[in-house]
Amino acid sequence: MPINAIVLAAGEGTRMKSRHPKVAHKLLDKPLVWWTVDAARKAGADRIIVVVGNGADEVRAIFADADDVECVEQTERLGTGHAVRCVRDAIGGFQGPTVVLTGDTPLVRAQTIRDLIDETRSNHNACTVLTMRPSDPTGYGRIRRSESGAVEAIVEHKDCTPEEQANLTECNSGIFCFCGGRLTENIDKIGTNNAQGEYYLTDMVEIYVGMGEPVSAVCAEDFTEMLGINSRVQLAAATKIMQLRINEQLMNEGVTMLDPNQVWVGPDVTVGRDTELLPQTMLWGNTSIGEECVIGPNTRLTNVTVADGSSVEETVGYDTVIEKDVTVGPRAYLRPGTHLLAGAHVGTHVEIKNSTIGEGSKVPHLSYIGDTTMGSGVNIGAGSITCNYDGKHKSPTTIGNDVFIGSDTMMVAPVEAAYS
Repeated sequence: MPINAIVLAAGEGTRMKSRHPKVAHKLLDKPLVWWTVDAARKAGADRIIVVVGNGADEVRAIFADADDVECVEQTERLGTGHAVRCVRDAIGGFQGPTVVLTGDTPLVRAQTIRDLIDETRSNHNACTVLTMRPSDPTGYGRIRRSESGAVEAIVEHKDCTPEEQANLTECNSGIFCFCGGRLTENIDKIGTNNAQGEYYLTDMVEIYVGMGEPVSAVCAEDFTEMLGINSRVQLAAATKIMQLRINEQLMNEGVTMLDPNQVWVGPDVTVGRDTELLPQTMLWGNTSIGEECVIGPNTRLTNVTVADGSSVEETVGYDTVIEKDVTVGPRAYLRPGTHLLAGAHVGTHVEIKNSTIGEGSKVPHLSYIGDTTMGSGVNIGAGSITCNYDGKHKSPTTIGNDVFIGSDTMMVAPVEAAYS
C-alpha cells in the first residue's frame, strides 16, 4: 500500500530573525525542509506533500525539480491540525499509512520513520506517536499514559499542570504515523480548547483513545534526531550533529580526517577511500572526490569532480572537473567550466575560468586563464593573462601542445598560440 508523507513547513520562525522562512535556512548546504523530505523519501514515501505558508514561494522553489513533492498552501496558520486539514481539503481523502513530519527537524533518520510506519501497520493503529526523552523536556508536549502504560493523550507544554511538567518526561517529537483513511474521516473533530486557541494535531491521540481506536508510541533511541530548529543557535547545534554524523560514516568507509570537527561535507557528496580531508575543507553540492586524494586545508569545492590521486590545496572551486593526478593550489580559484586534464598543475594565485588545461600542462603562479583551450605539455609563465573580454564580447584563446608562454604575457583574445 502506498505511503503518504505530510511535511509541515508553514511556520514563520520569528526567532530566526530573518526575512526568509525558517525551513529555508540551510544546514550543510541544504534547506532544513529538504532534509525532512529526503528522510521521508528514503523511508519509502510515495507521495510527499509539503504544507507551505510563510515564504511559500521560496519553499516551493526548493522542490521545483522534485517530481514526488507537492505543495499545499495554508493561508491561515491555525495550528498543525488545521495544516493537515488543508491537505485533505486540497487533495481529497488519502488512504494508507500517512506520516506527518515537521520541516524544521532535519536530523530525523529514514530508519526511524520506517520503524514508525511498521508499528502502525503491524498493530493496525489509527495513530502511532514518535516520542523521545530529551535531557531537557521544557517546551515539548508530554505523553500521558494510563496505569497500564497505554498512551492516553499528548498535553502541550503550555497546557501542562506544574505536576505534569515535573513528572512527565516522555515527550512528543511532533512526528506521527496515521491510518490515512481514519485521519481523513476524523480530522474535523479537533477543537481549539487550549492555551493557544489553535487546532492541535496532537489532540487526535485523545480523540482516538476516546473512540477506542488503537494508539501507541515508538520512543526514539536518540532524542537528538527530534531536535527542532527555532533559532540560529539551534541551527548551529544541529549542523554540528549532522556534520559529525556524515564524517563518521565517511571515516568508516575509509576516508581520513585529521580533525572531523573542521571538515564539512554535504549529503550529496561522495569521497573515495584513502582520501584525506584536511582541516577547513568544505565539500558542497554534487561534489565527487576519488580515491587517494588530498583535499585541503582551507578548501571549498561546490559541484566539483576530482579524480583519483589528485591534490587540491587552499582552493575555491565551482562546477569544475579535475582529472587524475592533478595538483591545484595553494590559493587557486577554479570558476565554472574549468577542466583540468590528467597531470595538470594549477599553482599559487591562479584563476581559471571556462577553460581546459591540457594533460601535463602547468599554470604555476600569478595568472588568469579564461575562455581558453590549452593543449598538453604547455607552460604558462608567471603573471600571464588571457584578456578575453573587450567590454562587450568574450573571445577565445587557443594554445597548442608544448607551447611555452613567458612571464608577464598579455594574450588579447582572440589568440592562437602554436609550438614552432
